[in-house]
Amino acid sequence: MPLGIDRSHFLSDKVRECERQLRNKDERIAGLETENGMLYLKLAQLRSELQSSREELSTVKHKYSEEKQFRSQVSSKAQKFKHEIDHLRKDLSTVQSVAAELPQQFEHHLLQASSIVQHHKTLHQSQSSSLTVLQNEMSQLQTALKDITDRHNKEKKRRQGLHNLLMELRGNIRVHCRLRPLMEFDCGTEDQATLGKPGSKSEVVAHCYDDENICVKTSKHNKVFEYERVFNPTEDQPVVFDEVQPMLTSLLDGYNVCIMAYGQTGSGKTHTMLGSHNNDDYNPCETMHPDEGVIPRATRELFRLIEEKPVGSHTIEVSVVEIYNNDIKDLLSKSSTTKHELVTGSDGLLNLPTITSKPVSTVYDVMSLVQRGLRTRSESATLVHDHSSRSHLIVTLTVTSVAPSFFTVSKTDNDNLQTVKKAGGRPQSQPNLWSGDQPTNQTAVIKTKLQLVDLAGSECVGMSGVKGAALREASHINKSLSALADVLGALAEHRTHIPYRNSRLTHFLQDSIGGDSKLLVLLCVSPAARYTSESLQCLGFGQRARQVQRGPAKRRLPTYDQNSPRPKSATAVSSPKM
Repeated sequence: MPLGIDRSHFLSDKVRECERQLRNKDERIAGLETENGMLYLKLAQLRSELQSSREELSTVKHKYSEEKQFRSQVSSKAQKFKHEIDHLRKDLSTVQSVAAELPQQFEHHLLQASSIVQHHKTLHQSQSSSLTVLQNEMSQLQTALKDITDRHNKEKKRRQGLHNLLMELRGNIRVHCRLRPLMEFDCGTEDQATLGKPGSKSEVVAHCYDDENICVKTSKHNKVFEYERVFNPTEDQPVVFDEVQPMLTSLLDGYNVCIMAYGQTGSGKTHTMLGSHNNDDYNPCETMHPDEGVIPRATRELFRLIEEKPVGSHTIEVSVVEIYNNDIKDLLSKSSTTKHELVTGSDGLLNLPTITSKPVSTVYDVMSLVQRGLRTRSESATLVHDHSSRSHLIVTLTVTSVAPSFFTVSKTDNDNLQTVKKAGGRPQSQPNLWSGDQPTNQTAVIKTKLQLVDLAGSECVGMSGVKGAALREASHINKSLSALADVLGALAEHRTHIPYRNSRLTHFLQDSIGGDSKLLVLLCVSPAARYTSESLQCLGFGQRARQVQRGPAKRRLPTYDQNSPRPKSATAVSSPKM
């Protein structure tokens, strides 16, 4: 550049130009940066849209796959339906061909049926007259059968009544027999599956022929025994007591009554006499339990009969004793060492003055005392029965009834009678026994006894498997029962000597067996074959008892109790039947 030239204006323009270009570039850079940011935003937006598009594409593919699978299933079902439709068309074609033949077949069968109906109609018309005759004859036969059945029942009841009257007039001992059902323990050592099967030890060999006869099948022949009543295994406690109930009326009429159960161990004697006394839910206060035996039922009936009498005219006392090893034990006494001896009272009856007698006024009182005695009664388990009674249980209810007023005499009249009696003559004038106006201090009472006896079971020592003390008990039991059979045999043969004193049991029951009381023996029999000999022995005992003729039972006469004041209601007591 040549020196001396002023170039300052050129540089300033150049600088300005450069600055302007620089500003343009900065603006351009700023615009590009803005555009770049917008591009980045658009890129992010495009990426988001791309992601959404990919997700939509995936969803579309999934739906397409499901639709394809559904179409495949529909296609397979359609194919299946098509095959079924083809089969239905073939079946329809077959049905149509059969339907086409039906009118002809129906017409053919209709003709056959018409001919058969016509034939039967002809037969019916021909037999209608004879059928009417047969119907009339059948109606007449049914009427005749009903009349004969009614007459038979009446004659049977009449015969039973006459038989019972004859037995009462003869004084025979009434004997009933009860056959118990088959029990599990009847199998013994055999399998329970053999229970009741023919040829086994538990085979049923005792059968009730009717309500008066029982048949026992033996190896040689069948033996039939006849009694006043035979109860089959299905007859329950109320049915048994229905036959006992009439005897309780006799008790209040002045007769002594004794009911005893006899049979082998496990034959149902205690169940018959006591029934549900061991049940936890048994409460004698409440309604009668369906399994109650003779003792609680007889007690209920006795109190029911007394309720019909004037208040205060009857009182009852209860004693509970057992005969164990030929010793008499008082089950209501706290002392177990007291020796009790039988003595003959002023009225000629045997009694035990040392025995505890408790006054009672309700069924609960009686059964509470009986259950108290049962808790101390001797029992033990044997091979035959788990709760075998080892003693004879005797429950005695003594009923004291106020006699009619004409039986009550004054002290003056009584002294007069005693003086004349001692002198051996007759009184000059008969005392006025009908006068109730004179002062008296002697009350006429009638005492009767209801003895309910649950005998210990007779048993075969070899079968029961008892040893030691139990063997001694069994020996005493069998001896006492044998003595009872001997007494019955002597009475049946009318011997001059009756061996009552051979056993405490027979001595205790002397008034009932050979006296003037009404006696009912309940034979309890097991049905199984393993007890055949014991069952025959029991039934034979009953046969001997039926043969005993003691004469008619006698009514108890009044006795005079000087210590007992005469109740006001005594004059209202009706006189006993004479």
